[in-house]
Amino acid sequence: MNTEPKVVVAADCGISIQKHDDVSDAIGASLGRCLILSESDLGPDFFDLRTGLAGELFQKCVNYRVRVAIIIQAPEVYGERFAELAYEHASHPTVRIVPSIADAKIWLLVSGKD
Repeated sequence: MNTEPKVVVAADCGISIQKHDDVSDAIGASLGRCLILSESDLGPDFFDLRTGLAGELFQKCVNYRVRVAIIIQAPEVYGERFAELAYEHASHPTVRIVPSIADAKIWLLVSGKD
């Protein structure tokens, strides 16, 4: 029996997070699987923490147990607060901000739930 988690790559499935309504769609498409989002899948409001878009995505991923890797090579480009958030989520058990697709796959597929 194959116990390896299935991974949804957002760009391959037409998933993007541009507004709050997109969060529920992304979670629904990822239930029972893991999700990989890249910077190009995320709208400007995601990086503006005052909008609550990132927080809503993170909270729903935790609530619905959808492990998500968000690939952002240089979080500091989006400001000091976003860089702090990225630092805090570099080792989060459900939502991780990672610098590359390789790091995303290692965490989601190889490392298990550490």
